[in-house]
Parts: sequence; C-alpha cells; structure tokens
Amino acid sequence: MALDFTAIDFETANGFRGSPCSVGLSKVRNGVVVEEASWLMRPPENHDHFEFHNTRIHGIRAEDVTGRPRFGELFPEIGAFIGGDVLAAHNAAFDLGVIRSGLEVSGLPGPAYHYVCTVMLSRRCYSLVSNSLPYAAEEAGVPLVNHHDAAEDARACAGILVDIARRNNANSIAELYLSLGLNLPHQPAFDPALGLSKATVSALAAKNGSSLERALEGTLGGPSGWSAWPEEGPNPLPNPAAEPGHPLFGQTVVFTGDLAITRPEAKSRAADMGARPESRVTARTTVLIVGDGFVAGDLRAGRLTGKAKRVLELHAKGQQIEVVSEGEFLQMVGGA
Repeated sequence: MALDFTAIDFETANGFRGSPCSVGLSKVRNGVVVEEASWLMRPPENHDHFEFHNTRIHGIRAEDVTGRPRFGELFPEIGAFIGGDVLAAHNAAFDLGVIRSGLEVSGLPGPAYHYVCTVMLSRRCYSLVSNSLPYAAEEAGVPLVNHHDAAEDARACAGILVDIARRNNANSIAELYLSLGLNLPHQPAFDPALGLSKATVSALAAKNGSSLERALEGTLGGPSGWSAWPEEGPNPLPNPAAEPGHPLFGQTVVFTGDLAITRPEAKSRAADMGARPESRVTARTTVLIVGDGFVAGDLRAGRLTGKAKRVLELHAKGQQIEVVSEGEFLQMVGGA
C-alpha cells in the first residue's frame, strides 16, 4: 500500500458553507504531490453574495468570479480530479460541509468520501498551542506563504499529512489510522431530494428571516447579539450521538472574549458536536475559543485575554490545550 490521497481546501464568499468561491486540490501518490488543480467559481445562485469579512481574509471579490461557472457546474471536474481518493482537509468538517451544502443548494446529489482531518491528526501527533494551518504547517516543515490561497492551503494540508504519516512510520492512510487506533471517517452519499443537512437547513431558515441570531436581536445587547459583559449561561452536556470524528468531539471547551454569537449559543453548538463546555480554564480544559477577531498569529503578537494567557502558562507546563479562533470554531460547527 502507498500513501495516496487528495488534499482539498475551499474558500467561501460568506458565512454559509455552501458558498464556495475557490478550491485548491493536491493529489499525492506515495507521499509526493504529483498533480495540483485550483479553480475560482461563482457560488450557488442565491448564496453568491460576498461578505466583507470573507473577502478581507482571502482577497476574492464578486467581480473576480464574474462569468465563472457556478459550483454545481464545476463540481464534475472537481469530483473527477478527486476520483476515488481519500480526501484530506485541515478542519475537514468545514470542507466536507462545503461540498455537501454547496451541492444541496444546487439541487445536486453528492458522492460518499472517506476523509482525513489534519486538525485532528495535528492535535494528536504534535504538541502545539494552536493547530491552525500556519502552525501545523510550520511544525511539518511545509512552506505556507499565502495562507487562505486555496491552492497553497491544500498543498500545506498534504504536507502535514505526509509528515504525520512519516513520524508514525505509516506507509498508507490505512496504516496511519491503524497505528493511532482510529477509524477512518466517512461521509456517506446524499441526495437533497431525500433531506438536507442541518447546516443547509439553518442557512435557508436565515434567508427567510428565522435565524436564531435574528430572533435574539434587541435582547442581548443590540442588533449584533453581542453583550458588553458576556453571560456564560448553563453548560449543556455533550451530545452522545455526535460524530466521534468531529474535531470538537470529546473536548472540554472554554470561551473567552466577545463572540459574534451569545456565549450560551456558542456552548450549545459546541455541545451538539460532542464537546463539554465549561466556564473557566482548569486542568480539564483542552480547547480555548477566543473571540474579539482573534487569529492564530495573535499568539505570537501577544494580543491575548486573561484566559488565553492562562492557557499559554498551562501549555508551557505540559497541559495540552489548543487555542482556536471564533472563526475556526464557527467553521467547525457550521455557523455564520
């Protein structure tokens, strides 16, 4: 067996997963990138508005994709490039969700995929204060100059997986997962005519004016739903039926800083994915999610909350705690 797979990365036009505007793919054979592909595209109809926050991150504007095929029209080429490969993605819950939601709102069925999440593997095989792509790529010795360029991000993801396999003396994805005692995750085939995913249902509800955030307007500190003094609220129990392959499953999660959603809603979304939310950093904490526009680079710049500083202190003492931005968290749970 050989270390064969395809790494994938999507960028989206707005907060809905089903709004892909760019994709990058790197095909790996025997641990070496042998072919790459990337496309700009128009997101599916009615989901193709570009939000300032997304454009500020990846630099793609509506005019850059004018006249390009829509995602549903382009997917046969994307699918043909992937073929029967295992898919690798850094935060696979997001990228597999882009495929599913993008096809669902395009009225198209989607294929089944076995997949690998390099965030999960990085968390298990490295010892990093953040498993964001730039940190994991640096640990793997993979150059990453233009983070959020889909082609570069896919190439970095491929390099991380190759490095983790090498460190575990694995010659294939199957060997790697066997050595780690894990089961390879699987997304089944789907047909929107038979039902939609939760992320797509939520996005369609939001378009109709019935989103939870809209319902909370005016009750928690103004139209944005922010509160000057965040109310922690109750700590819901983890969802026992959550997907064990999700990057939040089994984690003990604490939130800090101002979030774009309320603290109780953030805790509820985390618990839905199998996480255990708590209100303060303790010896049980494994993930700290930071609001206030935090990005991974802020760890080096020193722009941290009190809870984040406490996490860095505990991490230096050997406690495995990961710092995650709110944007990464929302990608994981399918929020906007």
